[in-house]
Amino acid sequence: MKPRILLIAIIAGALIFFAAPSGAQDDPVAPFVGMWALSLDYENNNAGWIEVSQEDGYIDSKILWRWGSVYPVDYSMIFMGNLLMVHGGDVVREKGARGNPLRTQHPIYWFDVEMDGADRIKGMASFPNPDGIEFESVSFTGKRIPPYGEAPEMSQIKYGKAQELFNEKNLKGWELLDPKSVNGWTAVDGILFNNPVQPEGEEHISYGNLRTTETYEDFKLSLEVNVPAGSNSGVYLRGIYEVQVQDSYGKPLDPHNMGGLYSRITPSEAAEKPAGEWQKMEMTLYKRHLTVVLNGKTIIDNKPVKGVTGGAMTADEFIPGPIYLQGDHGEVSYRNIVLTPII
Repeated sequence: MKPRILLIAIIAGALIFFAAPSGAQDDPVAPFVGMWALSLDYENNNAGWIEVSQEDGYIDSKILWRWGSVYPVDYSMIFMGNLLMVHGGDVVREKGARGNPLRTQHPIYWFDVEMDGADRIKGMASFPNPDGIEFESVSFTGKRIPPYGEAPEMSQIKYGKAQELFNEKNLKGWELLDPKSVNGWTAVDGILFNNPVQPEGEEHISYGNLRTTETYEDFKLSLEVNVPAGSNSGVYLRGIYEVQVQDSYGKPLDPHNMGGLYSRITPSEAAEKPAGEWQKMEMTLYKRHLTVVLNGKTIIDNKPVKGVTGGAMTADEFIPGPIYLQGDHGEVSYRNIVLTPII
C-alpha cells in the first residue's frame, strides 16, 4: 500500500474509532434523552438539573445550575459519544462616547456529559474566568428522573392531622439552613418576621434562610404572607421546590411572580394583592404534582413538577424534606403556618 493511501486509512480508522465508542447505539442521542437530577461538586448549594430532548432534527437541552432559573442551552451536540452543551452571553468590552458597543465578546462555558450506566451520567462543567485566562472546572453526577405520570386524583387524597408549624411565640421547631449565616428572623406579636437589614456603606451581610427541623413528604401547606413593596422571598416545599413570594402586583404573568413555581410553572392568572397586604397561600404537593391557591384563586392546578428549583437543598425528589422560607432577599412576614400531611 502506498504511504499516502496508508496514511488516509489510518486517519479514517482513527476517526471511526473515536467517533463511535464501543457499544454505541444507532442513535447516539437516545441514552441522554430525559430529565436528570444533578449532584454538583460544591460544598454548598450543590443541586442541579438538566433535560435533553431531540425534536425537529436537533438536540435541545435545558439546565438549572445551583441558583436562579432554568434556562435553555445555546447549543447541544454529540461529540465522541458524549453530550456537549455550550452556553454563553455577549459582554461589551468597549463602548463609544455615546455608550454604543465598540467591542463585544461572547464568552462561553460548557458541560461535557457522558453516560455512566443505563440511568446515570457524569461530567465536567468548565467556566472560564472573565479575563479568558484559566477556568474553573466542576465535576457532577446525575441520576435519571423517572416520568411523573398522570396527574393524581385530588379528590382521593386522605389527610392526616393538621400541624401548626409556628407557635407565634418563638422559633421553636425552626433553624437556619446555614448555621454560619446571620439570623434576621424573629417572632413578633404572633408573626414570623424577617428583617435582613443591610447597613449602608458597609460589607454585605449574608442573612439566612429558615427551615423546619422536621421533614415531610406529601402535604398541604397553608399560610399567610405579607411582602412589602419591592421585596422578595419564597416558600420551599420539601426544601427543593420554591413557590415564589414577591411583590409582583400589576405585572404580566410570569413564572417568577407571586405563587408561581419559580422559573417552572406560570400562574394561570394574577391573583396577588398589592404590596403590604396580607395574602393567603395554600400549596398542595402530591406525587410530584403541585396545586397553588392564592387569595382564594387556583393559579396552579395539579401541574407536574419537572425538577427542583434554584436554591434546592438537594436534587433528590424522592426523600422527605423540610419547609424552608427564603430570608436572604428582603423583608417579609408570615403567620398561620399550618401543614396537613397526606397519608
